[in-house]
Amino acid sequence: MPAADEGNLDARVVAALYVEHGEELRRFLLGVLGDPQLASDVLQATFTRLLERGNETREESRKAWLFRVAFHEAMAIRRRDAVGDKIFRKIAWQRDHTSDASDEPLLRLETVEQVRAALSDLPPDQLQIVRMRIYEEKTFATIAAELNIPLGTALGRMRAAIIKLRSKLEPASDEFDRGS
Repeated sequence: MPAADEGNLDARVVAALYVEHGEELRRFLLGVLGDPQLASDVLQATFTRLLERGNETREESRKAWLFRVAFHEAMAIRRRDAVGDKIFRKIAWQRDHTSDASDEPLLRLETVEQVRAALSDLPPDQLQIVRMRIYEEKTFATIAAELNIPLGTALGRMRAAIIKLRSKLEPASDEFDRGS
């Protein structure tokens, strides 16, 4: 008898589970994420995970396992998106509310230059993700597909970029906050 495929669940089993539970999972994810493209991406990631780690599950509990994994993947995306949006809103708010109207053009130019400098310090793979997400307004699913990388890799690169940008762009505002 052939040896088991080092921990991977048979692709036919995964395909049968997709046929059986895929649409229900997609509807569930759409409710959680509110974005059909992200829901499809998370659904794909969930079944990829099943293919890789499904052998660790019991047959009778696989549906519950699928929903749990899908939910965790969806929440991770929501958290990552919220962190990125929160950082950019905070920076914009701080820059917009720290001066009178006569300083506004000069401060806006200074902020643009600071952001450009911070972006230029990012590694190329992180910068590419930031540009595609922020400037081209692409979803992480689209970015991952275009770059032929896993969704988690795209999300991880964005998170790393946000952390680096935060460290470059927030020190001045942190010093100001501590001084008041």
